Amino acid sequence: MMHHGLKTAMVAGLLFVSAASVAMAQKRYDTGANDTEIKIGNIMPYSGPASSYATIGKTEAAYFRMINEQGGINGRKINFISYDDGYSPPKTVEQARKLVESDEVLFIMNPLGTPGNTAIQKYMNQKKVPQLFVSTGAAKWADPQNFPWTMGWQPSYQGEARVYAKYILKEFPGKKIGILFQNDDFGKDYLVGLKEGLGDKAGSLIISEVPYEVTSPTVDSQIVQIKSANPDVFINIATPKFAAQAIKKVGELGWKPVHLVTNVSASVASVMKPAGYENGQGVLSAAYMKDPKDPTWNNDAAMNTWRAFMDKYYPEGDKDDGATVFGYGVAQGIVQVLKQCGDNLTRENIMKQAANLDFEIGIYLPGTKIKTSPTDFSPLEQLQMMRFKGESWELFGPLMSGEKSS
Repeated sequence: MMHHGLKTAMVAGLLFVSAASVAMAQKRYDTGANDTEIKIGNIMPYSGPASSYATIGKTEAAYFRMINEQGGINGRKINFISYDDGYSPPKTVEQARKLVESDEVLFIMNPLGTPGNTAIQKYMNQKKVPQLFVSTGAAKWADPQNFPWTMGWQPSYQGEARVYAKYILKEFPGKKIGILFQNDDFGKDYLVGLKEGLGDKAGSLIISEVPYEVTSPTVDSQIVQIKSANPDVFINIATPKFAAQAIKKVGELGWKPVHLVTNVSASVASVMKPAGYENGQGVLSAAYMKDPKDPTWNNDAAMNTWRAFMDKYYPEGDKDDGATVFGYGVAQGIVQVLKQCGDNLTRENIMKQAANLDFEIGIYLPGTKIKTSPTDFSPLEQLQMMRFKGESWELFGPLMSGEKSS
């Protein structure tokens, strides 16, 4: 009897020890995380030529305020530290170092801009600090073999451009193409995808390719130059300020090409409105998010939740600006990753969970999935064509994949 009792006590003791070690094993932290806090860094152009994107960082900050009010993630509050880089790569490097080495964040999320992210990519990977859900569609963020600590978010620029190429070849076969592009990785990525999508026809169809510098005051002279080549299709590969200038100038010239503008510059508030609605009629683009100005979503449950969030947590934000929908979606993605991490808040596990996503976000178009794997660092790859009409975008056609055909 004594022997049995002793045995039971020993088993109970062993169970207690193993339960304690499981509890210990469950909680794992790297710099930037503890029992009460998760420190997340962010870099945004709150000033400079791309400052119209600043609202993305403000939306994310508001979303995390809401999450913290609701008790945080697994009981931990998010400490969101966001710095301005003015869309200047040397400044991006400075801010990334500050976040990693001084603020000691767990990871950097959604830093915006291709030039800046290019400047910090090697540093982030050498430091083994996640550069997560990068806010640019450059193809280089989906390279887990060479850069396992970097992952994009939105559909890649090359993928989006392949969608446009498919559309042009089908709807406007044989039509000549003129292109305005930002003279950096952002613009060149679109060119690569476009030429891939057009295939062996690219050489004969593209009759004008005119670059502009992000430091240029306007692109008016470039538009005049492209028009003089007399293309049937005009592809406007520009960030918001310059995209709006181009749409306006095309209108002023009375030029009527088939006009495509990139998704990054499809915001009604920061592009179409400043360009003048009358100049934007019939302009084409592609989308993966629900447009807040599209009456289709007036009674949509997910968009109503977003509107209520905006009213309460970011009332000064512009609800017509799709960039706020973008920031809200990315913040949801980060929360999903952190929930999947549970109590294992190591940088390695952050990347492991980010590479194991399969869910939908209600503010994205129906059927659009956030899907990743250890070999697929492209969370979003589907787009739908849309046309500007009145004061909003109208979707048409099927969801199209921008994946490269093998």
